[in-house]
Amino acid sequence: MTYDSMREFVAGFGSLYFGAIFTIAVVYALLPSRRKTYEDAAQIPLRED
Repeated sequence: MTYDSMREFVAGFGSLYFGAIFTIAVVYALLPSRRKTYEDAAQIPLRED
């Protein structure tokens, strides 16, 4: 295995890895069960202490 082929393999694997992490994060953020949490967080600047 040459350096160039190994670099291409690692770059491709890294892209797939970070793409999967991004997809998981987006799905987690958009879950209906998380809606209440995000609605509460959105109201923090509008609350009076």
